[in-house]
Amino acid sequence: MNPRIFVKNVAGKTGQTIKVAGWVDARRDHGKLIFIDLVDASGILQAVFGPKNKELFELAETLRLNDVVEIEGVVVERPSNMINPEMETGKVELSAKTLNILNKAETTPFELNTDGYEVDEEARLKFRYLDLRRSRLQKNIKTRHHIIQFIRNFLTAKDFVEIETPVLTKSTPEGARDYVVPSRAQKRKFYALPQSPQQYKQLLMVAGFEKYFQIARCFRDEDTRGDRQPEFTQLDLEMSFAEKEDVMNLNEELLIKIVENIYPDKKISQIPFPRISHKECTEKYKTDRPDLRKNKDDKNELAFCWVVDFPFFEKNKEGKWTFTHNPFSATAPEHHEMLMEKKDIEKITTIQYDIVLNGFEIGGGSIRNHKPEALKKVLEIIGHEEKDIEENFGHMLGAFTFGAPPHGGIAFGLDRLVAILQNEPNIREVIAFPKTGDGRDLMMNAPSEIQKEQLEELGISVNKKKK
Repeated sequence: MNPRIFVKNVAGKTGQTIKVAGWVDARRDHGKLIFIDLVDASGILQAVFGPKNKELFELAETLRLNDVVEIEGVVVERPSNMINPEMETGKVELSAKTLNILNKAETTPFELNTDGYEVDEEARLKFRYLDLRRSRLQKNIKTRHHIIQFIRNFLTAKDFVEIETPVLTKSTPEGARDYVVPSRAQKRKFYALPQSPQQYKQLLMVAGFEKYFQIARCFRDEDTRGDRQPEFTQLDLEMSFAEKEDVMNLNEELLIKIVENIYPDKKISQIPFPRISHKECTEKYKTDRPDLRKNKDDKNELAFCWVVDFPFFEKNKEGKWTFTHNPFSATAPEHHEMLMEKKDIEKITTIQYDIVLNGFEIGGGSIRNHKPEALKKVLEIIGHEEKDIEENFGHMLGAFTFGAPPHGGIAFGLDRLVAILQNEPNIREVIAFPKTGDGRDLMMNAPSEIQKEQLEELGISVNKKKK
């Protein structure tokens, strides 16, 4: 029995009998011949059914788009005038000998052989398992895989260790709202899904791993926004005994090599990447995410830049101090005493660095506070009382008393990076199963109500608003 092979491997097997399987992507009846375009995860192959085998020919006549089939036949060269140079298998075709219809398909709610931009997005998300069959989305998801694999190999070669951190963790006031998860065993207590692995990766530095990375899932219960997802993926990394230049140079090298190896047709505007202070950036470009492309219509131009020297604190709507990045960042060395004395707070800068690409922030990081007294001062400035500090951050302050090394890191938004590199208009086009801008999963119909028995088991009651 012939094992099934991917259609991309058919080239070079002229004269051999092979078996392929996939979906019917097109059917063309030419009188005594029926041509089928068979598509699988690797590509497209043309199969031909002739009139000599009447039973086989009549079965082929019943085929419709998206039927799942298995075909066995002989690989033959196409006539010279029938070669398709746009197909990887365009010089050959499969002369079918057997046809096994594995599953018939209903008419799809929209066309699958287009790029899909013309289809209502809610319909695409509801039938995402169909939408993903498009060649554009197949390419996006596979390229995303190649980028992640490249990152893993690059960092592993530089002695980084990939470490998974918990998804069920503690809710702490770090910025955005947490998604909370009730505990059945510990009634009236809750876990939180991590906004990022920030605290865990710093604790791994205390643990002595020195170089950590993770392709991390992150969760933020943020307000509705068109190009925002409640769960997203980031490259998260941290380094011990590192200064700003170490982190920035490492990540600049990584980005350059991703482009060189995976996107050779794209051109980086300037290497080394320009570095712009936050003050200069906001004054000159009126934004902290400047688009430095020379020609904004050029899809192959990549304008990276670093934005540095951020203010540590800013006033919120209530007129109270809050952090601009995260509370774990370190101050510029010359502003350390200002932090410890809690004076001239508005003048304190932090060792923070954001990486911007074509007008979008794709990542950000900082050198961290590794001394407990400095972190405690930050928390006091942003309004935390002693009791709150101990309750929410006591584990971090305690860990830093046991010889925490200086450390720093960065996190990249992988969804955003891939979307820009793939020339896509939003991150939903490079995520396999994205949600709507307001956090709904139309395919799974989530979020949804749960059974009364589940609520009782969790010790939770739901107040329903009167209509």
